[in-house]
Amino acid sequence: MRQMKSVLWLLMNHVIIAAHPRTQAIKGDFVGIEVNFEGKVALVTGASSGLGARFATVLGAAGATVVLAARRLDRLKELRAEIEAAGGAARMVTLDVTDHDSIRAAVAHAETEAGPIDILVNNSGVSTTQKLVDVTPDDYDFVMDTNTKGAFFVAQEVAKRMILRSKAEPNRQFRIVNIASVAGLRVLSQIGVYCMSKAAVVQMTKAMALEWGRYGINVNAICPGYIETEINRDYFRSDSGQKLINLLPRKRVGKPEDLDGLLLLLAADESRFMNGAIITADDGMAAF
Repeated sequence: MRQMKSVLWLLMNHVIIAAHPRTQAIKGDFVGIEVNFEGKVALVTGASSGLGARFATVLGAAGATVVLAARRLDRLKELRAEIEAAGGAARMVTLDVTDHDSIRAAVAHAETEAGPIDILVNNSGVSTTQKLVDVTPDDYDFVMDTNTKGAFFVAQEVAKRMILRSKAEPNRQFRIVNIASVAGLRVLSQIGVYCMSKAAVVQMTKAMALEWGRYGINVNAICPGYIETEINRDYFRSDSGQKLINLLPRKRVGKPEDLDGLLLLLAADESRFMNGAIITADDGMAAF
């Protein structure tokens, strides 16, 4: 199996993650730590497109057996084939995070197919664009049921199994990476309910870290800024999208691969002292 070896390079207080590093070409006082995901099982929700597909690809390339979870099985089949063609291992399960029975069944199926889950990337998310006075109960539930309620119960179901394992293997480490948003840290116009849902994910992450840390479960959150994917690419190329980009600190949006290093860091055993961290990857947007 061809696998991408991930290495944490530590220089002073900065962390850089490199794949297939040419160490002889690197100068300076570095300490290299190989991050080994072999034998790890990672469940990635919302894996059918966008950031979820990228997260699954990166973890698969780094050696983890990746369980792809989403409602769109056709896209999961394509992604599984891509991961396996690159030398990785992938399984897939149907998951609707708004359906509690579906969550329980998907997590059970994932562990039957791939083995006990070590890493959860809690990524499913939706949004609407509208003023708060126009939000209907259905609009509100659409966003909250996926982004907040769904994320909570996926993490809960996985954590229950991790806790049972930790009692039998007290030195075992587990990772939950919740995908929040910079919108959970600052309010953005026209997506107020989305901001509320992601602010809840931020607090949820801290609560989970506090309660589950004793079981070796580290729970952290990534708060991406504007990231271009196939879902929003046309918008960012439109006049409205270009106006938005011009308001950003460096007048640019990110790419999914800009989150690779942070994901690998938070998913790795080497991040054992990181728990309850809320980390922005937004090109300075939250500070602007």
